[in-house]
Amino acid sequence: MTSQAPLPPYPIGTPGTPWGAAERAAWLANQRRQRSYEQEVLAPLRATLPAQAEVFEYGQLDYRALGQGVFPLVAVRSRDWRADRPTVLVTGGVHGYETSGVQGALQWLREDFARHAEAVNLLLLPAISPWGYETINRWNPEALDPNRQFRADSPAQESALAMACVAAQAPRNGPQIDLHIDLHETTDTDASEFGPAKAARDGLAFEWHAIPDGFYLVADGERPEPAFQAALIAAVAQVTHIAKPDADGCLIGAPLQQPGVIHYAKRELGLCGSMTAARWVSTTEVYPDSATASPAQCNAAQVATINAAIDYLLKERVRQAAA
Repeated sequence: MTSQAPLPPYPIGTPGTPWGAAERAAWLANQRRQRSYEQEVLAPLRATLPAQAEVFEYGQLDYRALGQGVFPLVAVRSRDWRADRPTVLVTGGVHGYETSGVQGALQWLREDFARHAEAVNLLLLPAISPWGYETINRWNPEALDPNRQFRADSPAQESALAMACVAAQAPRNGPQIDLHIDLHETTDTDASEFGPAKAARDGLAFEWHAIPDGFYLVADGERPEPAFQAALIAAVAQVTHIAKPDADGCLIGAPLQQPGVIHYAKRELGLCGSMTAARWVSTTEVYPDSATASPAQCNAAQVATINAAIDYLLKERVRQAAA
């Protein structure tokens, strides 16, 4: 999406007034199940689990009080977990509507988990927001964005349970997370639906930004590691095109730091990428609505990012050992 189309007022709420319980209930009443978490995520995961991996349930999302049911949350980890190996965290589906974040994670599990499990501990949370996956939503049923709730005392079940799962695998006195890749997409609906909904919910004016046509990364401003980000961009450029900045030198309102890379204050914003102290951290942003990118390319871009990140981590360890 390269130009701004005029948008009518969001159909829920009063412009300039934050939503209350009635508006949130009205929003939830409009949401519909459009695909199956069981059929598209859980069943394929179990059917193609590599021998080097084990799947476990780390909690349940219980939305029965809102008429939305219960969703089991699953993660995958290395069977052979060793304290002397670096530890890699991959997260997908924090925003359930971002399809390649989930399906790319599952593809990587099928194709590449086994070979990396020989060198690193692996922890994969492929679908953090299953209700969002089924309803193709950015928010959870309480109109909360899980990717703004990765903080202490999180009000979002999705975020709180994911953080607890990761903490249980990498306790303070055990292996720490060395690398974290969080898989996302930027879609045209960010500007046509999800952005306007957020502005209406918060009683603010909607600030429109052009949707970048192509892949880009969001690095952590506190831990930018520019050479690491550049290596990931170079790998993905072999799969799909990299987003160009707008006329102001920005992507979605953030200044371009290097080709295909912007910075966010992840901890301040409560983003998923802030939940560990990993040195190497990045958030992918695939553009599935591009006329020149297929769903297969979007998934492949996610896979390429994870593989390039692990390769970079291992090369860095060899370099540091030799220094």
